Amino acid sequence: MTEFVSVDGGSIAYQVFDGDGPLVVLAHGIGHDRKGFRFMAPLLVDAGYRVVSVDLRGCGESSVQWPSYSRTDIAGDLLAVVRHLGGPAVLVGHSVSGGAATIAAAQAPELISGIVELAPFTRKQSIKLGDLMRISRYRKGMLRVMGTVLFGSLSIWHRYLDVATPGTKPADWTEWLAQNDATLSEPGRMKAFQKMGQSPPTDAGAQLGNVRCPVLVVEGSLDPDWADPRKEGEAIVAALPAGLGRLEMIEGAGHYPHLQFPDEVVALVSAFVQTNSRA
Repeated sequence: MTEFVSVDGGSIAYQVFDGDGPLVVLAHGIGHDRKGFRFMAPLLVDAGYRVVSVDLRGCGESSVQWPSYSRTDIAGDLLAVVRHLGGPAVLVGHSVSGGAATIAAAQAPELISGIVELAPFTRKQSIKLGDLMRISRYRKGMLRVMGTVLFGSLSIWHRYLDVATPGTKPADWTEWLAQNDATLSEPGRMKAFQKMGQSPPTDAGAQLGNVRCPVLVVEGSLDPDWADPRKEGEAIVAALPAGLGRLEMIEGAGHYPHLQFPDEVVALVSAFVQTNSRA
């Protein structure tokens, strides 16, 4: 059942899954909604956690019209949900929400006991022509993401999702694409996608040094959003205060390791939550 929390400018939708234990809040990436965690959420409940999955501003069942869609904005929304639910929480953020999780942890350390960044956009990106020419998956991914943001095209977006989910697709892939298409076709949803995609991650990068809780970064080895996903993950860990962060690689995964290898990702997240949650 969908519930809502009111914030300045609109309402944020979320779903609470049955479960006890430490609070784990899941925040999806650009162009998705909370269904992106449809495999992870029940596994985390089975592992003994109270799980909440959030629709970002402009996405899913959250309000459509917002003045801006920065990672700082998203961080504020996530903190509002955690406060409403009586945190603290471990915050799991995918892609754009990885950067938002960084900001949330820096701004409200009393509410966030740890963050997990899945394929996160947390630092300013540097695109090198040589990498684009040399690495096919990187070139395809970059051009298709940029095309979606520029033209608001669902067909280009689906072509990105294909390269961003290499190898075997989830069993419900065709059905999920149809659902994603229907959601993004609702009035204002694609505009929100485009504005979110145009928001740079510099605000998140500026907060990496201010994080005080443990951080787990998870990267897929075949993620098309970076020429070298491991190097990107290592750079995020290096920008954190010493000893707070660690990187785990999911071999064969693209930009959506939690969809392709949910058992492996949940095992990492569960161990992290067990170690770093607090009452």
